Amino acid sequence: MRKLFVTGFVFLMIFQAVTIFAASMSYQVGEGDLLLIKVYDMEDLTTTVRVDADGQIGFPLIGQVNVDGLTIQQVRDGISAELADGYLVNPQVSVLVQEYRSNKIVIIGEVVRPGLYELQGEMSLLELISRAGGLTADAGTLVTIRHEKTDKGISEIVVDLADLMGKQSSNVDIILSNNDNVFVEKAGLVYVTGEVGKPDAYKIKDGTTVIKAITMAGGFSKLANKSKVRLVRIVDGQEQTLDRVSMNEVIQPDDVLVVPESFF
Repeated sequence: MRKLFVTGFVFLMIFQAVTIFAASMSYQVGEGDLLLIKVYDMEDLTTTVRVDADGQIGFPLIGQVNVDGLTIQQVRDGISAELADGYLVNPQVSVLVQEYRSNKIVIIGEVVRPGLYELQGEMSLLELISRAGGLTADAGTLVTIRHEKTDKGISEIVVDLADLMGKQSSNVDIILSNNDNVFVEKAGLVYVTGEVGKPDAYKIKDGTTVIKAITMAGGFSKLANKSKVRLVRIVDGQEQTLDRVSMNEVIQPDDVLVVPESFF
């Protein structure tokens, strides 16, 4: 299962690499970004300029240009229009971001290198996880993304990585924004002991049932008493035991399943 999970991750990353250039054109420029601007066949106009605190850059012939919040394509089109207005005939302008300084994303939780990352172009969730060193061995499949909206407060979405990778398409990846906070949750575990094939701790997801957990643990042994499975759960700090638990009971993180031996 882990191998399939990693394979799906690599598969989606390959798809993402194909779309990097198109995504970069929609990157929104901000304070601190370093832009390389070129005009075809006009080397004297080649300019490397950093966006100042007012969101402006200086460019030969046309002076100060406000680029704050504009996409790369909009910056290119704007400079082209200014140059065409009395300076050049049909100017061909290219704009590249040499250093990304304005946008940041925080990722914490179960990744190898949690911390603050610069948002380089239009970055997806899977790209960010990759830059953060990938998932730890204890990572679950759920990721929470908190997005700050200046006019609507904070929005929050929960993404299931297993479902995302199962779709096997770069088009379904999640695109991140400036100041997003990403939290990769630790996997919920169920502990299965007693008469099963492989007693151990197993990762679970929402909706995992008792019979599913037992199946993950290798199924019932020949000596198992299938009708007397016990579930031990901590509720409000107190240990509770459910005797003869239903096979359709939904597991909670840190539950303990005990499969007793049959003496008959």
